[in-house]
Amino acid sequence: MVGPGRYGREGTFRDRHEAGRLLGERLAELRSERPVVLALPRGGVPVAAEVARALDAPLDVIVVRKLGVPFQPEVGFGAIGEGGVRLFDADLIRRARITEREVAEVEARERAELERRVRLYRGDRPPLPVAGRTVVIVDDGLATGGSARAAVQVVRAQGASRIVLAVPVAPPETVRQLQDEADQVVSLLTPPRFVAVGVWYDDFEQTSDEEVAALLRDGDGLRSPDSAGRGTERDVVIRLDGAVLQGHLDIPVEAEGIVLFAHGSGSSRHSPRNQAMAGAFHAAGLATLLFDLLTPEESDDRRNVFDIELLGDRLLAATEWVRAQPDSTALARGYFGASTGGGAALWAAGAPDNDVRAVVSRGGRPDLAGPRLADVRCPTLLIVGGADREVLELNRSAASELRCGHRLAVVPGATHLFEEPGALETVARLAIGWFGQHLAAVQPGVAPGGSRPGEG
Repeated sequence: MVGPGRYGREGTFRDRHEAGRLLGERLAELRSERPVVLALPRGGVPVAAEVARALDAPLDVIVVRKLGVPFQPEVGFGAIGEGGVRLFDADLIRRARITEREVAEVEARERAELERRVRLYRGDRPPLPVAGRTVVIVDDGLATGGSARAAVQVVRAQGASRIVLAVPVAPPETVRQLQDEADQVVSLLTPPRFVAVGVWYDDFEQTSDEEVAALLRDGDGLRSPDSAGRGTERDVVIRLDGAVLQGHLDIPVEAEGIVLFAHGSGSSRHSPRNQAMAGAFHAAGLATLLFDLLTPEESDDRRNVFDIELLGDRLLAATEWVRAQPDSTALARGYFGASTGGGAALWAAGAPDNDVRAVVSRGGRPDLAGPRLADVRCPTLLIVGGADREVLELNRSAASELRCGHRLAVVPGATHLFEEPGALETVARLAIGWFGQHLAAVQPGVAPGGSRPGEG
């Protein structure tokens, strides 16, 4: 607990910004972890903006919606978050005798409200990826902690490596309960006689939607080019003969390597898994280009999804585009492919005169690269789930055709989408280790890797 004398009256905060500055001071040791700061809207945003400023961290909102029992809405049987995250208390649903139809109706209503709020607060900007990152979740205070608990669960499901829940004020019992959910809970004030959050502020005026949007725009500016050299981030367009591809380029400060994503069937640059992986790469000092290999119209034709030559040619065109950009021309290039994108990445890597330095395939179909496999010259890592047996055999067969340094890494118990707890984090660790060796961009000690042919 902080002492009196730094607030408007003894034991209170002047306003949310004052509370955020004090909270940022308490959290200063996290700055070296390059965290992401996520605010619970609306009141948590002004507090989080000051925390993000103190930690020199990017700011975003974490929008969650509690799923309330139909006849007692204040009791939650689950929660939802962005990216299709769905969390249910199956035991409570059974005990409350909530039907599948009732679950679906509540979820649909809350999903619509969640999406409305996301558009209102963030506009068209994609959410910050959190996989493999330290995430600081901030609110202006906690009472029961229901929304904060849901936020922690959602961020955990999105692959965050460490979650710190930080607030200016909360009752002691709520802090104790949430310590079982988050890795760390920080509350500046924990008054035994709590009453309500607003009691501990001199100015507790409601935060407007307009203020939330403005603070997020300012926080997003932390990730844009500036005199402090924080790096660059921008939406991009790659124009080809007969196609215009949309993408997102993100270059952390002092990055030496860039990873081009080649997604697979049913995926895109907006995929939560792709964005989660990109976030882990950023934390390790790697730049990324997330882009769509196909236009929306082309994606409707399933034949295009398996046209490895078409996808590979698109990836080669994107590689040339990266090479031509002033802010990325000097970066060593690598490919990260998933599903059919794994085949496209290897097809492109085997093209004559391609100077790509490394390839990582996650649950990919390298076999689809066919005769090009023997032409791949750069170190290649194939990551497959141990429970994805058919794809595992296809990867083993493809590995036998490779003539470059390569490794087949099996993630025990993981299925094709690596949805199991810890599976996606394992993929990130393996990929970062591999790119760290061959793109020379990752900070020492971030993750292990290897390049010995045939190592499993």
